[in-house]
Amino acid sequence: MKKNSLQNLFTFIDGSPTSFHAVANLEKLLDARGFLKLSERERWKLETGEKYYVNRNGSSLIAFTIPREKPSGFHMAAAHSDSPCFKIKESPEIAVNDHYLKLNVEKYGGMILSTWLDRPLSIAGRIIVKAGEDLRSCLVNLDRDTAIIPNLAIHMNRDMNKGVEYNPQTDMQPIIGLTSDKGSFMKQIAKEAGVKEKEILGSDLYLYNRDKCRLIGMDDAFIAGPRLDDLECAYAGMTALEDRVSKNYVNLCAVFDNEEVGSGTKQGAASTFLRDVLERISGALGIDGEEYRCLLADSFLISADNAHALHPNNPGKADETNRPVLNGGIVIKYHGSQKYATDAYSAAAMKDLCNRAGVPFQSYANRADIIGGSTLGNIAMSQVSVNTVDIGLPQLAMHSALETAGAKDFDDLIEALRTFYE
Repeated sequence: MKKNSLQNLFTFIDGSPTSFHAVANLEKLLDARGFLKLSERERWKLETGEKYYVNRNGSSLIAFTIPREKPSGFHMAAAHSDSPCFKIKESPEIAVNDHYLKLNVEKYGGMILSTWLDRPLSIAGRIIVKAGEDLRSCLVNLDRDTAIIPNLAIHMNRDMNKGVEYNPQTDMQPIIGLTSDKGSFMKQIAKEAGVKEKEILGSDLYLYNRDKCRLIGMDDAFIAGPRLDDLECAYAGMTALEDRVSKNYVNLCAVFDNEEVGSGTKQGAASTFLRDVLERISGALGIDGEEYRCLLADSFLISADNAHALHPNNPGKADETNRPVLNGGIVIKYHGSQKYATDAYSAAAMKDLCNRAGVPFQSYANRADIIGGSTLGNIAMSQVSVNTVDIGLPQLAMHSALETAGAKDFDDLIEALRTFYE
């Protein structure tokens, strides 16, 4: 376990309360390493041995390096920038009993609702303002204890510990102050962004958990933090890409938004973003359509999205023979009905990669009687067909406001991806 790399991960996650902030922070990382920013609105002129990145919507990002010689294919990794949370609705202020002021919110993604109760929350996201003749995006993060969603006292529901079904409209709205503060919400957002309230024409604002990432356990064996799914893999991918300019392969790392809500957006894995980038790379390098398809046939995608670890209090929820554990290594994910893209060839390629990198691997499959989730692999491949493996880092409490992972596994993923890009 390398504490320096974990501290860098913690700094990144703590500073990335939304997908917009995550992409902005990844851009800073790439800028510091000499990557050049491209625009989708301009023609691309790419040079051998150079490094580039492009974002879409400010919440998805693709970085890549051009090989020193003629490309043979694409070596790609993908992760996602979003996590389950509460999105703040338009005109959000609600006065209660002429005393409390709360916000009208809705679910984003498959959340464990109860984990958001009784903890300090804040607000972050982006606003859109008019700047001359253009619309400009501004990041916002109040970065202080701004809101809380109070639980109901057990005295008012004596059966609470037998299980509660929370209604997201009536039970999960956060209080932010008193009715004397009514009208202050957007004023605070405008003040934080350094603009006038009337200049704000649109917003994508979210609640986020104020907990910071930390090491826990008798020997610091575990990581606890918000948004580990999937900022852990996103940061590992971009960290591994670094200066990895290959001799014959375009090395690429994609971080997509909206995985938690199905990826079906212009910046999601189901969009044309990846395909557009690959086609534009090929066009800028003088590769025609036939040769481009030959490159795809010699390409590989590692879809990296965290995986369920064996739960110490509920081991019966795990498959009988595929039971990954924290600090047990990279998890290769399998699904008979192809919710994961892994097949015999891609699994073998991933195992061989791990062996060459000197890192452990383990396998995950759902119990046959439990419906699992899906991830990026097959969704992205609906646009670009290449051999794909779905992997992740083992974690507990996926989609909780605070998740738990293994401290050792993060470095194993970086090492495997570095070997892949080499």
